[in-house]
Amino acid sequence: MKNLSTLFPSKIDSRFASFEVHELIFDSRKARGNCLFFAIVGFTSNGHQFVEQAYNQGCRFFVVQEHVSLPEDACIITVQDTAQTLGEIACSFFDHPSEKLRLVGITGTNGKTTTATLLHDLFTGLGYHCGLLSTVVNKIGTNPIPSTHTTPDPVALNALLARMVEEGCEYCFMEVSSHAVHQKRIAGLNFTVAGFTNITHDHLDYHQTFAAYIQAKKGFFDGMMKGSFAITNADDKNGQVMLQNTSAKKLTYALKYPADFKGKVLENNLSGLVLQINGTEVYTRLVGAFNAYNILLVYAIAQILEQNELEVLRVISNLGAVDGRFQHFTSLGGINVIVDYAHTPDALENVLQTISQVCQKGQKVLTVVGCGGDRDKTKRPEMARIAAQKSHQVVLTSDNPRTENPETILDEMELGVSVENKAKTLRITDRQQAIKIALTLANSGDVVLIAGKGHEKYQDINGVKHPFDDVAIAKEILEQLKK
Repeated sequence: MKNLSTLFPSKIDSRFASFEVHELIFDSRKARGNCLFFAIVGFTSNGHQFVEQAYNQGCRFFVVQEHVSLPEDACIITVQDTAQTLGEIACSFFDHPSEKLRLVGITGTNGKTTTATLLHDLFTGLGYHCGLLSTVVNKIGTNPIPSTHTTPDPVALNALLARMVEEGCEYCFMEVSSHAVHQKRIAGLNFTVAGFTNITHDHLDYHQTFAAYIQAKKGFFDGMMKGSFAITNADDKNGQVMLQNTSAKKLTYALKYPADFKGKVLENNLSGLVLQINGTEVYTRLVGAFNAYNILLVYAIAQILEQNELEVLRVISNLGAVDGRFQHFTSLGGINVIVDYAHTPDALENVLQTISQVCQKGQKVLTVVGCGGDRDKTKRPEMARIAAQKSHQVVLTSDNPRTENPETILDEMELGVSVENKAKTLRITDRQQAIKIALTLANSGDVVLIAGKGHEKYQDINGVKHPFDDVAIAKEILEQLKK
């Protein structure tokens, strides 16, 4: 609880100064007495339209950025940006937890989950008590907490950070999505390190243009304070853009170009990578050049946070793949199955490029891929084009169709398949059946890539989440086929 005058020392009418705020809310359905309602102007709705509803449910204290009319017993606090204010007030309400541990944020199109999770596992392996905020799962120490968003809303986020502080966490590693930056969910947080992986076309359904998407990512670095660190991928053509206006100390990492932290891939196969990092060789069980970048960023951040280099490399060599990120297993019959979250053209191309690099002569690559409904439609034909071009056989199927007709999604994907690649492209709407067909067509030594859903344990169809686990289903089918 906090007094209203403590949260807004210069904006409160003396009549309301001693009011105790029990809860911060921005959903009018949760409004009641002793709460402070923030009218947020969102992507699909405007919270100011629900101020009267919140009042009728007993709420009397409101933060707004537009004019509203309420009875005289309502306290109306007018600010320039309610979303920004919610983030800042949430930090204050929970006693600024991000200042009581070292908070590391990772942003980029691909690699956020893997990098944040590897950092959590690395620092746990080094003996620290750590928190994790990711797409797959949130953790306090090793205790999992279900994750509903890549980056939680400001209230949930600060509440989690406060729990981490209370339970003795010294570090927290978190994904920072472009949505979170644009919606001010990270407003007021004190980041020690900001890391950038890469940026490719994604989320254009939300940001509208690639330029706006880049600016959203860049906004994370623009908000960094003096004394903090910002590290970017020097091999990404937009990597330096992220550092243009930051007040943080600027650092770089790369596999190709000169950088503060330099890596080189020495070996790459299905059993793992051998890397040279700043002159020292290290083996890791992770596979692929994209994971080489993730590992290099993890190493760099550990050095920024002043960890012992040899200990860091020792623990890195024992880290395993993140759930649903190039997750590999081999059937009794020798079929290699890879389940990966690749749901953007760039991620899919990276995964297929990696598979081609580690495959031996005669091994075929069969890809099962779909595209999500109610999301960026421009990437659909591109995803199908890449899959058909870089695979020996492709099965186009459903991902999470959500409220869209899955047949329409597949129609749009098929537009990207060239005439010469149509013969090796199948269309099977039912995802389980599509996986079964791919596994049936595969022979010993072949690689079956099941792309798009990764760690997800459901399929979203018309607002209903049906149980669906790519890994479990593939293993079940292989058991039936005995391949």
